[in-house]
Amino acid sequence: MGSDGVTGRFWVVGNMPVRVVGEQMVVCKVVVRDLSGEHVGPRNRVRSARRDAGLLVGLIFAAVVLPACGSDHDPGNYVSIGDSYGQGLQPKSDGVTPDYTNGFAYLVPDKAEQLGWDLQLENFACGGATVESMTDDPGCGDIGLSPGGPRYDVPQLAAAIDFLKEHPDHVELITVVIGINDVIPCVWEADDQTACVADAVASLKPHLADALEDLRAAAGPDTLIVGLSYPNVILGSYVGDEGPDLAAASVAVFKDVINPMLKESYEAVDGIFVDVTAGTGAYTPFTETTTFAPYGEIPVAVAEVCQLTWFCKGGDVHPTDQGHEAIADLIVEALPAPPDPRADQAGQTE
Repeated sequence: MGSDGVTGRFWVVGNMPVRVVGEQMVVCKVVVRDLSGEHVGPRNRVRSARRDAGLLVGLIFAAVVLPACGSDHDPGNYVSIGDSYGQGLQPKSDGVTPDYTNGFAYLVPDKAEQLGWDLQLENFACGGATVESMTDDPGCGDIGLSPGGPRYDVPQLAAAIDFLKEHPDHVELITVVIGINDVIPCVWEADDQTACVADAVASLKPHLADALEDLRAAAGPDTLIVGLSYPNVILGSYVGDEGPDLAAASVAVFKDVINPMLKESYEAVDGIFVDVTAGTGAYTPFTETTTFAPYGEIPVAVAEVCQLTWFCKGGDVHPTDQGHEAIADLIVEALPAPPDPRADQAGQTE
């Protein structure tokens, strides 16, 4: 199978159908099944390469190959929305913000593959997002955009909802991480941090509820929505100028104020709540200690947050490589078995 080289026509390279897009070849979304309907690979993926007519050869074996090349790339079936945690923002290196693709959203597809999921990411998350900006502020600046993610000139939530509506019954998983930027100013600016956080949570709760209801309505009842909490980065203040008192006070703020609101909000739309705070050891009693360089003997919970985020090293609240790995693992542990495509096919033929 081949083409005359006109943009938009199809070729086969090896056993992979490709579409010519300008000066590039884009490998199409491929589902290969044997004649019994069993999936035999490969995974859905999009890759680009320079067009080289001399390499455009191949054979299609005794299988059904279903290319889907209606656009320049296949739409993802895993949507990530939220703030810089979803984006994967890292501290600047030599004054430059790195293009980082080891964030949890980028790790989930490969990790979930072990459970039988076949996910491709569409990352709308925007660094610096609050619940209000996610729902009301148009666009996302270049620094905030997720690597490889779509550009949009409407609010982030609206962009994700538009995507869901344009691809009905296509998206299987949505992860949402939002809210920390709504409350974190309380830590540094308020005299009574606990009261400030309680007021901030009460204010953002109805807006988050509305946003999640809109998201669920656009996604439909079968799409899995996974909502996240955060590592308790404030535990890192134990080894900083603020000292142990602020670190100790932060435990109750996450456990009794922030996370119950998040859990209630996600479960209200039949979502799964993943308590990243608990999953990263934040509630381990301060009486359990360990030796952790360069700080000496400190609580285990503090040592965990020093490993999983950049907070202890420079006050940066974002996860390290280890932190993103931990969050991705917690998400995948919460996933059920993936939908059975054969069941869907059987339902369509009845």
